[in-house]
Amino acid sequence: MAESPYPMLSVEDALAAVLAQSTPLPPVPVPARQALGQILAVDIQAGEPLPPFPASVKDGYAVVAADGPGTYSLVGEVTAGRVADFTVTPGTVAYVTTGAAMPPGADAVVMVEETEKFWARNGPAQIEIRARVSAGDDVRPIGVDVAVGEVVLEAGTRLGPAEIGLLATAGVTDVSVYPRPRVAVLSTGDELVEPGTPLGPGQIRDSNRAMLMAAIEAVGGEAVDLGISGDSQASLETAVRQGLVDADVLLTSGGVSMGDLDLIKPLLEEAGQVHFGQVRMKPGKPITFATTRGGRHSCLVFGLPGNPVSSLVTFYLFAVPAIRKLAGHPAPQLPSVEARLAHTLPLDPARPEYHRASLAWDRTEHCFVAQSTGSQSSSRLLSMRSANALLELPQQAGELPAGSLVTALLIGEI
Repeated sequence: MAESPYPMLSVEDALAAVLAQSTPLPPVPVPARQALGQILAVDIQAGEPLPPFPASVKDGYAVVAADGPGTYSLVGEVTAGRVADFTVTPGTVAYVTTGAAMPPGADAVVMVEETEKFWARNGPAQIEIRARVSAGDDVRPIGVDVAVGEVVLEAGTRLGPAEIGLLATAGVTDVSVYPRPRVAVLSTGDELVEPGTPLGPGQIRDSNRAMLMAAIEAVGGEAVDLGISGDSQASLETAVRQGLVDADVLLTSGGVSMGDLDLIKPLLEEAGQVHFGQVRMKPGKPITFATTRGGRHSCLVFGLPGNPVSSLVTFYLFAVPAIRKLAGHPAPQLPSVEARLAHTLPLDPARPEYHRASLAWDRTEHCFVAQSTGSQSSSRLLSMRSANALLELPQQAGELPAGSLVTALLIGEI
């Protein structure tokens, strides 16, 4: 029986090897409005205070707080975006709208609900102030939200909608971020045809490439399609070398087991260094990881198994953390939660298993509950269809009873 020349690594050791070889890509400037989802490479400091002037919190009347309740003359009004050309003095008030600059002389705002407006005969409008306020009430002081020089966003922050808004608030139009890694995908095998092609004898449609490219885009990478390569040394070598030049990460699907036509590992040995060629896990044991040598840039290469489920599971466990680290994520590993099993699951005495499951929050038990997606055959892509988690099942004989707590690695929305 043929044996692999590569030692069998644990998942933990294999992931550590991947992350040790993964270095964030050099930052690039991009328009702030196009940086959604990317990781900030530098701190963003405020060059101006926010607000840049004392501003009214509510619609109401700007007053001299020491005047107290009473009836006062209206000397003017200030709306947002305008500046008063008058001064509020004791015995007078001014109408202000939310966000408007406070007129000189006023030190508080009385909300409009606590006032009444009426007109005196042959004189200015009069405002009855019914509430007593203190200096500063309902006024946002200069810099109360953001002070000059304050770090509003730290390097390593993922830019979501609120963060994009903060960049705009700080006047930032171009921002330094880590680029989205280019991830090339190559399917291998003489049996594979494109999805729109009628099947001939012994052929199957290539599902892995479409699946992996969608998964790459979902985790923030830029997918590059290398198509299908047949099982010939020349065809495979041409496609692999193209991927090494074009991409930061190369994913091959198939051709990493022990058969005579499994040519990926020898190619990677020639192109660079193979760091591991098998991992103690189920599914996905023959996962291979390599790095290329020198040249214009290095490339991380993952030889994924050909079975669809094995391919996607190993992509999540190893390629996703690498892609996230290249993209500047400070915590590139998959997030995880604890979950209770909804039912008993069989265990494998030879390898730890990554069981596809659907997680949901149980409001009664106040915990996540994991429901298996059914048959876990590595060729059954239906087992991934509703999965949003991979359950880490231990390597041991027997079963894990319903109600047991397990670690669930998140691969989708809960």
